[in-house]
Amino acid sequence: MNRIICGVDVSKDWLDAHIRPAGVFQRFGNDAAGIGALAELCRAHGVVLVVMEASGGYERTAFLLLWELGIACALANARSVRHFAEAMGRMEKTDRIDAGVIAHYAAVKSITPTPPPQAAQVRLSALVARLSQVTGDLVVQKQRRHAARDEESRASLDEVIALLLRQSRTLEGEIASLIDDDPLWARLDAAFRSIKGVAARTVARLMAQLPEIGLVSNKAIAKLAGLAPIANDSGKRTGHRPVRGGRSGPRGILFLVAQIAARYDPHLSSFQQRLQSAGKPKMVIRIALARKLLVILNAKARDARKEFASAT
Repeated sequence: MNRIICGVDVSKDWLDAHIRPAGVFQRFGNDAAGIGALAELCRAHGVVLVVMEASGGYERTAFLLLWELGIACALANARSVRHFAEAMGRMEKTDRIDAGVIAHYAAVKSITPTPPPQAAQVRLSALVARLSQVTGDLVVQKQRRHAARDEESRASLDEVIALLLRQSRTLEGEIASLIDDDPLWARLDAAFRSIKGVAARTVARLMAQLPEIGLVSNKAIAKLAGLAPIANDSGKRTGHRPVRGGRSGPRGILFLVAQIAARYDPHLSSFQQRLQSAGKPKMVIRIALARKLLVILNAKARDARKEFASAT
């Protein structure tokens, strides 16, 4: 029996819904009233799953509120949905068409519900994202301060830099308190920071942007971070296996931290030396080192979760 699925194309102002296989289409406002009306439509048609793409955060309110209203939801990768549409010969692109394609994709792929994050996870993700923004702004303002030639401009930039530094310290404190207040997160924090070179910001980034760490296999976590080599073989040809996709935030921080950790951790250091002796390109070594560090962190997270579960 086919599942009744509602595909939702999300934009800033609108939620375009297509129910499959009934073919019902309706547009709702992307606000509390519109989301409530969408939930009523889903109940009326016996929808078992609402699927929407990740749309730069515009989907967040609808996703969380629908779960609160008892409607199971899932998030689909936008690029995968677009490739599916093209493979099915759907080159046209409108909000209505996209909603139907999302529903079709979810049915073919047998998409399962994406559990909503806990309130603490949502807050941690927001704080880490804001800290990343502030850090980026600090870099820009310091560069402008260095290039400034007149005292008036420097004074103005000093004020901005001082404000950003205060915000950075405040955000770091709030993140640290949030992690310390959660017994599991505190245990994960201690496990991660047992590796020299892994600091508080790295831990916060991993917990916020890679919450699956310690819950999935090494191969799966590497793929989520975009550090798993993608097979590219055909017949007798064994092609170059690139890495692509995945979550850029954790991957970026792992690239940096792995280089630092390799200076102190004997396993990472010997691994790096073996790759260098084998004549591997610098980028290959960089990726392999980041993946190795992630695998170590995943194992430590797995052990920490098991210890926490047995203690509670």
